[in-house]
Amino acid sequence: MTKFRSIFWHRRDLRIEDNIGLSEASKTSENLIGVYVLDPNLLNLSRTTSEAKNWFLGESLLELQKNWERRGSRLLILNGDPIKLISKLADLVKAECIYWNENIEPYEINRDKKIKEQLSKDKRKIFTFLDQLIVNPSNIKTNNNDPYKVYGPFYHKWINIINRTKILTNNLIEISRMPEKIRGFNERELLSIKNSDLNYCISKESKPIYDLLISNRFKNTNLCPCKPGESESINQLNFFINSGSINSYSQARDIPSLESTSTLSAALSLGTISCRAVWNGAQISKKMANNEYQINSIDTWIKELAWREFYQNALINFPELEKGPYREKWLKFPWQNKPEWFKSWETGLTGIPIIDAAMRQLKYSGWMHNRCRMIVASFLVKDLLIDWRWGELFFMKSLVDGDLASNNGGWQWSASSGMDPKPMRIFNPYRQASKFDENGNYIRKWIPELTHVSTPNLLSGEITSAERKGYPNPIINHKNQTSIFKELYSSIN
Repeated sequence: MTKFRSIFWHRRDLRIEDNIGLSEASKTSENLIGVYVLDPNLLNLSRTTSEAKNWFLGESLLELQKNWERRGSRLLILNGDPIKLISKLADLVKAECIYWNENIEPYEINRDKKIKEQLSKDKRKIFTFLDQLIVNPSNIKTNNNDPYKVYGPFYHKWINIINRTKILTNNLIEISRMPEKIRGFNERELLSIKNSDLNYCISKESKPIYDLLISNRFKNTNLCPCKPGESESINQLNFFINSGSINSYSQARDIPSLESTSTLSAALSLGTISCRAVWNGAQISKKMANNEYQINSIDTWIKELAWREFYQNALINFPELEKGPYREKWLKFPWQNKPEWFKSWETGLTGIPIIDAAMRQLKYSGWMHNRCRMIVASFLVKDLLIDWRWGELFFMKSLVDGDLASNNGGWQWSASSGMDPKPMRIFNPYRQASKFDENGNYIRKWIPELTHVSTPNLLSGEITSAERKGYPNPIINHKNQTSIFKELYSSIN
C-alpha cells in the first residue's frame, strides 16, 4: 500500500489515544506531523470562549505537543485563519494528504468547506472522520427519516443503535490505537518553513501557547474541577469510577455541595478524552456493580452522554438554533431586559442565596454544577424576564466547558423556547435550595458572608438586616415575577 506525507489537523480532539482520524492517518502515512490552529474566531472572548476555556486549551496543547514528541514527530501550533494557514503549511512541507475529525458547529462546517475547496484545488487528498459522537447523526432518524426533536425517543434510538451495531461482544466500543512511534518530517524537510512567516512554529513551537496562557486572566485554576490534558482526563474518569461516585450518581448528581459528578464536560468539549472511552468506563462499571441501584445510577450517567449527542444532533439538523429560539413564537416575547438586574445576576448579588452561590461558583471556578445551571437559567428568564440569549452568551464567556450545542440546548430547555414539550417549567429557587442544598453547605461555601445565618433562614431567604452584613436584599419577588411571566407568555400563544 502506498503511504503518503501527511498532516493531521487537531481541532476538538486534543489527544493521541482513541482519536479516529489520527489513528487512520498513522496507518496510511509514511511521514506525519500534527498541527493545531489558534483560530481567532473561536478564541473571541466577547462571544465564543472564556478565559477559563483558553486556560484549559493552552495546557492541553502543551501536553499534546509532548505526546507527539514522545512518538517521534511534532505538533505545530499556528495562530491565524485556518483557511489560509492549512493550505500554506501543506504547500511548504509538500504534504500530499490532510486528515481531520469533523466538527458540528455552523462556523466550523462553513470554514471546513472552504478549506476543502482550497486543498482540492491544490490536488491534495482530504480524509475526514466522525470522532466526537458515538453514533453517526445520519443514522438517528425517525421512521419518517426526520431528525428527532424530543430527547426520549432520541435516546431509545441512540441506545438501540449502539447495542445493535457499535458494541463488541464484551459491551465495549472498539478503541482506535496509535503506534508507539510516528515518523515525522526531519529537520531538513522542515527548512522550507524557515523562510516563511510560519517559521516561529518550528523554532519556538510552544510560543503561541505560552502567549495564550500568559495573556489569560483566569488564575483560579485550583478551584476549577475540570483538569486539562489527556492524562488528567483519564485520571478523572478513573477516579469517578474507582471512587464509587458513578454508582451513586442518580441520587448524588443533583447535590451541588458534593463532588459527585465526573466533571468531564470540558474534556469532552475539547476532546482530551473520547466519548467512546467514557462509554467504556461506564460499561466496565456496570460489570462491577453490586445491585440494581448501582446499575441504574450508571445508566443515568450514560443518559447524560445521550443528552450531549441529542443537542449536537439538534445543532447539526437545525443550525438556525445558534441564532435564536427553536419555537419561533418566542421571537415575539416582550422581554424586559433590565441591565441592572442582569448585572446583579451575573455578579451573584441578586439577594437570593442559591442563585448568588451558583453565579459566584462560575465566577471564581469557571464551572457551575448542572443543577445550578438549570436554577439560574430559569431565574434569569422566568423571574428577571431577561432574554435567554443574554444568559447563553454570558455562559459561553465564562464556562471552562462552554460548548455551543450543549449550552444552547440547555438554555433553550430552561427558557421553554427549545424542543422540550413542557413549556411552563418554572423553578422556585427557594424550593430548589431546600431540596438540593438542604444543609446550606453549597451556599455557605460560595457566599462566606452568610456562613453565620441559620439554615432555615438561608434556604428560605428570610435573612434579617443584621444578618445580611452587606449581602443585598432580594431584587425581585419570585411569586410576583413568575405571575408576570405567565401573563406575558399567554400573550404569545
